[in-house]
Amino acid sequence: MFNWQNFRSLLQRVRYYLICLAALWLSLGVPGCSFSPPNSQTASSPQSTQINPTAQRFDGVTINVITQKGVLDVALNRHIGNFESLTGAKINMVAFPFGDLYQKLQQDWSSRTPKYDMAVILSKWLIDFINTNDLEDLTNRVQSDSALQWQDIAPIFRDVSAKYKDRIYTIPLDGDFHMVYYRSDLLKNAGLTPPTTWDEYLAIAKQFQGKDLNNDGTPDYGSCMAKGPRFGAYLLFSSIASSLLQSQGTAQGVFFDLETMKPLVQNPAFAKALDIYKKTMEYGPPKEANLGIFAEREMFISGRCALTLEWGDIGTLAIDPAKSKVIDKVGAVVTPGSTQVLDRKTGKLVACDKFTCPYSLGGVNHAPSTAFVGWSGVVHAKAAPRVKDASYSFISYMGQPAQANVDATIGATGVNPYRSSQFKTTDVWVKAGMSPDAANNYLSAIGVSLNSPNMVLDLRIPHNQEYQLEVLDGVLTNFLIGKLTKEQAMQQIEQRWEQITNKVGRKSQRAAYRASLGLTQ
Repeated sequence: MFNWQNFRSLLQRVRYYLICLAALWLSLGVPGCSFSPPNSQTASSPQSTQINPTAQRFDGVTINVITQKGVLDVALNRHIGNFESLTGAKINMVAFPFGDLYQKLQQDWSSRTPKYDMAVILSKWLIDFINTNDLEDLTNRVQSDSALQWQDIAPIFRDVSAKYKDRIYTIPLDGDFHMVYYRSDLLKNAGLTPPTTWDEYLAIAKQFQGKDLNNDGTPDYGSCMAKGPRFGAYLLFSSIASSLLQSQGTAQGVFFDLETMKPLVQNPAFAKALDIYKKTMEYGPPKEANLGIFAEREMFISGRCALTLEWGDIGTLAIDPAKSKVIDKVGAVVTPGSTQVLDRKTGKLVACDKFTCPYSLGGVNHAPSTAFVGWSGVVHAKAAPRVKDASYSFISYMGQPAQANVDATIGATGVNPYRSSQFKTTDVWVKAGMSPDAANNYLSAIGVSLNSPNMVLDLRIPHNQEYQLEVLDGVLTNFLIGKLTKEQAMQQIEQRWEQITNKVGRKSQRAAYRASLGLTQ
């Protein structure tokens, strides 16, 4: 885990990068600004393919890989052939839908004859697999791997999501944050500015609901969100609730009371978030409660949605000339916030001021959510030594700037910006199809989220999959389709979360939760 002092230092380093980035965009000379971290290898885009210099030939070695179907398998497939040619290794990849991936990997690695030697998974699952001694400690390998350019990885991913108790267990291959995307042409023509609060988001969505937004003669939608079950719908809700629940900085957390581990659920902030979440349904497509992530993305880039709440993928999918009808018509902004927040002592909503919302901007409390944090490569600790070497080499190869900085510009890969060199210049983004203004806007929105001292970290404690995907996701679906009232939904979430906490152990879960936020016991 990481401590709060380290995390504050992390944020300072991110601010440093963003100040320099702004200077670069504005052609200002800022003394001392450099995107190459001190005492590290230069993070410039390599001109030739790199590979871990410590890697050997792996003729006769087969690596069995498991990952998510439909996105991350695309990223892996881009590099399997070249890696096999370079090293002689053979890679067999299996991909499962998101809702099945965690369970499939857990079942395999707990069996007597596990099949998978490495995996590309969510970093928030690490603690469950570390606790069962299934993950290889990669610290020494990373430290001796100059081609990986470890210091080029942005601090939030390098120092938080990749580590547990100061040991490195994963190599980040992606960086995830929720942001709001909007049709910049529509807002400009209507004289509107991007939403800063959820009330503004709803007002903009209402204004465009039912209008023909892509000139095909068919009424379109003010807001599109992938609320379908078994992926990340619960993260959409969490990104709405975050600004109502967390206002005192990252270490405050949004999920549980820091002392009692009581869920922060049955309160007016959570209730208001449920109201907003359901209200967005009025301005979305029919049966939005079952809308999947790929269908939602297709709708947005085909011009059928004025707004959406999404990961970084939309920015690059929107420039795909073969599919997008909104090229150079998309803007991004930090997730909207709230002018009211929960007072945890009184249990009531209170207005933002310098005490209740010390990090607010213009009276609005923003709490951008990491929403998965990102996908990472891990090696199975029980794999054969030679297979471990080959597995690490493949993950390193994928994560090196020569490969990763191109992957991040291709929407189909699911890879979002996570390296400092990806922010160093807009050239790679312009080359991929963004206009200079669109590239600046996209990277700025990501930067504002990364730079927020009130950033919300996704739940990273044992059994997080059970808390979120099994309980929260299911209850939210039933709430959206009318099977549960707001009060029933809150009651069910609290009761079932309490059951999980009691089953696992309240004391140990409290310690894990506090540690995940950088707090001492």
